[in-house]
Parts: sequence; C-alpha cells; structure tokens
Amino acid sequence: MDMVSMGLLAAMGALATVAGASEDLESDVGSQSNPNSQVQLAAQVGHPHRIYNKAISGEPPSNALYAALAAVTASVLMSGYGMNAFFAIAVGAVFAAIFNGIFSVTAYMGRNSSQARFNQYVYLDVLRTHTTTIMAHAYITSFCVVTISYIMTAPWLPIQHPFPMPLVAFIWGLTIGAIGSSTGDVHYGAEREFQAYPFGAGLNAANSGDIVTKAEAGLRSSIDNAWFCARFGGPVTGMAFGLTVFLDNWRTTIFDPATHGWLAILTGIVLVILFNIYSRILEVRARKRYGPYPEYAGAIEAA
Repeated sequence: MDMVSMGLLAAMGALATVAGASEDLESDVGSQSNPNSQVQLAAQVGHPHRIYNKAISGEPPSNALYAALAAVTASVLMSGYGMNAFFAIAVGAVFAAIFNGIFSVTAYMGRNSSQARFNQYVYLDVLRTHTTTIMAHAYITSFCVVTISYIMTAPWLPIQHPFPMPLVAFIWGLTIGAIGSSTGDVHYGAEREFQAYPFGAGLNAANSGDIVTKAEAGLRSSIDNAWFCARFGGPVTGMAFGLTVFLDNWRTTIFDPATHGWLAILTGIVLVILFNIYSRILEVRARKRYGPYPEYAGAIEAA
C-alpha cells in the first residue's frame, strides 16, 4: 500500500458520497422506488397531487442501466476516438441523463394519464421543472460512478480491477440503487409523505395512499420533497455508499488479492459482522431510550 493508492481510495470515497446523495435525491424528486406505491395510490383514494411519479423500475436496475450506459459510451470514446478520460466520462454521463429523462417523461405521462378517471392530471409545469432536476441529479450520479469505475480499472493506476469498466460501473450502479432504496427512501416515504400522522412512520395499511399533498404554501411538489430529504436522507445515503466503496477497496489495497486473498476476504467478513453488531446495538439503545411515545395513544392526544 502506498500514498497514491490511499489518495485514490479517498477520492473514490468522496465521489461515492456525492453519488449516493445525488442518487437518493434523484429518486425523491421522481418518487421512484419504495414511496412510489403511495404516490401511485394517492389519486385512487381521493388525493390528487402534483408529485412527480416515475417508477420506471426499482432503483438498482435503473441505476445499473444508467451507469453501464455512461461507462460504455466513455469506453468507446476513449478507446475508439482517443478522447480524454475526463471528457469521455462527462459525455457518457450526458447520455445517461438523457435516457433517464426519456424514461421519466414517458413514465410520468403514462401513469398520470391512466389515472384521469381519479381526477389526476398531467401537469406540464411539473413535467418541465422536475424532469430537468431529475436529469441533473442523474448526471452527477452517473459521472461519479463511472469515475470510480475508471479509477478501479485504468491500466496506468495501481488498483487495476480485472473486470472491464462497464461491468464495474454496472455493479456499482446496482449497489448505489439498493442503498438509496433501503436508506434514503425510507426517510422520504416514512417521514415526508405521512407528516400528517403522529411521528411519521408506523403507517396502518388502511391509510395507504393518504399522503400529504399540501405544502407549507400551496400544493406540495417533488421539489419540496428533495429540499426536505437533502437534509438527512440524501446525506445518509451518500455516507452509506461512500463507506461501502471506501472499505471494500481499502481491504483489497492493504492485502493484495493475488498474494493475500484470504486475508482480504476475512477482513470483509469481519467488517460486515462488526457493522451488523453496531446496527443492532444502535437499534436496541434507540428503542430503550425513546421507545413508544407515551403522550400519544394512537392518534388520540393524551390528556
């Protein structure tokens, strides 16, 4: 392990942190993944809304597609046309953002058009303002993920992963989508959509679709949701993905897989066990310290 390798690891961790935050906010603006079912159901239970609704697929496969598309484009530009790596990755991220925008527009218009009988409309101002925001966040995510993949696979850099760059980007796309879906979207779905209920989470199934459609001033839009989630859900997703990228590459940097492969594997197993133990301790302490809220019994305020 040398200083160059550690510097690259730090850069990859920083890029992953930015990518994780932007990925979560992109899904929050579009209401993709877990909270989307509540947005989709809202009009059917009498709550028409102005929230962007673009469940193209789950976040892991969609982000894997965008990352792989950007990486393939960058690889072709670098190998076939001799383009500088930085500019090639930037162009690849543009292509990924364009594809994201196409899928988002068709998904939003298709979903809302099919719910016209529930008084749910297609709002062109929402389509215009939100789609560009979604594409901007998708660009940042794709650029960072492909840059990480390039650092891992470039033959003139010390890491030199055996997989080609598009495949590495595809795997990291799956990973970042899974982390965003399980981490940041919980903040959006549990705390933002159901702010009208005491303490947010713990929704009864009978209240599905009963989301908050009014904002602090006027009707709520997905831009409001992104602003809210940027304070916690996005940063937490960024930290989770940043730690994943950094620690996974840290163990293979310290222990050369060619000569100390088993040590790298054991280090990874130990890290997973330690994180699970820490998560369990944190959950138990939080439940014991805060527990159920005694001043409320369901939705009835205690005297």
